[in-house]
Amino acid sequence: MPVAVVTDSTAYLPGELLEQYGIDVVPLYVILPGRSGREGLEIGPEEVARTLAVRGQQVSTSRPTTGDFVAAYRHRLDSGAERLVSIHLSSELSGTWDAARLAASQVGEHLVTVVDSRSAAMGGGFAVLAAARAAAEGADMASVAAVARATAAATRTFFVVDSLEYLRRGGRLGSAAAVLGSALSVKPLLHVQEGRVVSLEKVRTFSRALNRLVQRAVEAAGEGPVSVAVHHLAAPERAERLAAELRERLPRLRELYVSELGAAIGAHVGPGAVGIVVSPEAEQPAEGAAHEEQQAG
Repeated sequence: MPVAVVTDSTAYLPGELLEQYGIDVVPLYVILPGRSGREGLEIGPEEVARTLAVRGQQVSTSRPTTGDFVAAYRHRLDSGAERLVSIHLSSELSGTWDAARLAASQVGEHLVTVVDSRSAAMGGGFAVLAAARAAAEGADMASVAAVARATAAATRTFFVVDSLEYLRRGGRLGSAAAVLGSALSVKPLLHVQEGRVVSLEKVRTFSRALNRLVQRAVEAAGEGPVSVAVHHLAAPERAERLAAELRERLPRLRELYVSELGAAIGAHVGPGAVGIVVSPEAEQPAEGAAHEEQQAG
């Protein structure tokens, strides 16, 4: 394949899609009390949920090293790829994009284009998937990167957490902390906006928050074809309920994935969190426009 796609472990794409499209994944690191390891390989969401359930125990995360990305890029290029598009978690939430960018400068920026999804979880995962499909159809590096950016820009991510403590502790809450103040009894509906986690609205009960989550997702889906992902951490029943409602209310649903959040994102949202990622079919840029975008950037 002339162009190959690389991402990090927070995209949370199903394994069969990673294999089908030959998508390489560079894992983040998760730090538990007494040990650390690579997300999805050595530490999974179950361990994170168990650790966070113990009062006083904390979980933190660390970006992949620049060397991790260099090794992944060189391996893929040595395996036959001519160019790479590397798509990652929002630079406002993690240093992962920066590590990938530094690695690209070492390997060769003419060989690797690094894309900041400005999103998280399948908010970036749908961009990765769209890019991989474009690459499989023979698109060049600039066009594959443009498809990723267009898909990421069209995607909306909404979620609800049982407790704000994990987001506060990890510094990922952004302006939501000021909006919510000390009203911790309120269940906030959060979303990712311009790469940051911010408050969308406040709801008094978790049940009402779930209803609003579905309503917001349906509104964001619009009338056209749409792909959706439902995420959770240690809350499979909530996730299945949301998925069932979305199947009923989205007549032009193309694909729907239900998956547990991995350790890196799960550490910041905490057990009980659920979210919906909505990816309407984006209008893809023409090949010429993709080249112009790359030159302008």
